[in-house]
Amino acid sequence: MSTVQALQIKLESTLANPLLLTEQKQTTYLRVAVTGFRLQKENTSPVNVALVIDKSGSMQGQKIQQAKAAAKIAVERLRKDDIISIVSYDHQVDVLLPATKATDKQMIYAAIDKIVADGNTALYDGVQKGADELRKFLTRNQINRLVLVSDGLANVGPDTPQALGELGAKLSQAGISVTTIGLGLGYNEDLMTQLAKQSEGSHSFVENATDLTRIFDHEFGDLLSVVAQEVIITIQCAEGVRPVKILGREANINGQQIHIPLNQLYSEQEKYVLLEIEISPPAADQLLTVATVTVDYRNMSTNTLDQLTSQINARFTNNRQQVKDQTNAAVMANVVEQLAIEKNKRAVTLRDEGKVDEAKELLLENAQQLEQGASQYNAPSLSIMKEKNEQDADNLDEKNWNKQRKLMREEQYKRSTQQKY
Repeated sequence: MSTVQALQIKLESTLANPLLLTEQKQTTYLRVAVTGFRLQKENTSPVNVALVIDKSGSMQGQKIQQAKAAAKIAVERLRKDDIISIVSYDHQVDVLLPATKATDKQMIYAAIDKIVADGNTALYDGVQKGADELRKFLTRNQINRLVLVSDGLANVGPDTPQALGELGAKLSQAGISVTTIGLGLGYNEDLMTQLAKQSEGSHSFVENATDLTRIFDHEFGDLLSVVAQEVIITIQCAEGVRPVKILGREANINGQQIHIPLNQLYSEQEKYVLLEIEISPPAADQLLTVATVTVDYRNMSTNTLDQLTSQINARFTNNRQQVKDQTNAAVMANVVEQLAIEKNKRAVTLRDEGKVDEAKELLLENAQQLEQGASQYNAPSLSIMKEKNEQDADNLDEKNWNKQRKLMREEQYKRSTQQKY
């Protein structure tokens, strides 16, 4: 294991098997983790946030009232030099508050009060307009965030997960992340998670409108605790080491080099990536450099572009018991978790295809493997996942599936991206 600390961000690179067997190819896992430093209140970065609120007809009543109340509470957390804009949409888009400093809170509350639910759902256009407002004051030394609340299916303009994912990717390239909040049981969870995923944002499922205040409060707490942006992990595998795949995240594998964007990192938050690798041992019994890890990021405390590096080594032995004894249990627990998430995703696909029995069988098999992993690696978190997979298996019937699918997609997303709960 190699640990490097430069400035305040911590980089930790760890092999699941730091000791490997000689004279044979083996598969193991490399875990690269970055942890944000403890942020002092006086060092928080400026914020540029756009609230994009669905006001289609399905939002009438308690939903729109709770959304407005939650938005007001969130606005209370903004400081006078933070930037806020408010956009609402039904079949068309209205900019209720163009991007402006949060100095006059009463003016902002009045803009929120103007939201009245009616019409269809031009979600794509709403997100685009919110992004346009963010761009008016867009700089790299602040937190640029779009917060989307929607309870319905996009039915005006582009309406597919692919189209919204492509929009999210473009926003990410511009330095904007998107938080998506799905309200009730009528929205498209695939669309909302793709938009968040491609912009490296967060996603939450809120069944009851009364929970919106808690979600907004949590989201704006995150906004004010970002310590690093533009985080990119680069892994350069050594000769004789073949990168196989990244677990849980999308990454660009180009020969021996892998690039993984993480975008933002919060105060004291850990985010990690897991790379499966195949190692051909050296001819002699010696130390092998497996990979070099580089992390580039913008330090929001100093507004500088910083870089960390770490080198990972492995040793070889003929003693199988030694290899087993030196297995890193924490890394393997993460591996079991990410592999279980992939199986959980496959179960959703099977259920979507109407293969209810196969989906249930896969989830129960997953639960059994998670239980074994919890015991083998002393990982209580895997026991919690095991229970969730059993609950998933019990709720695949037509009556419960709509809600259960949203719960599963949310859980999958949060665990694969290490989103703060």
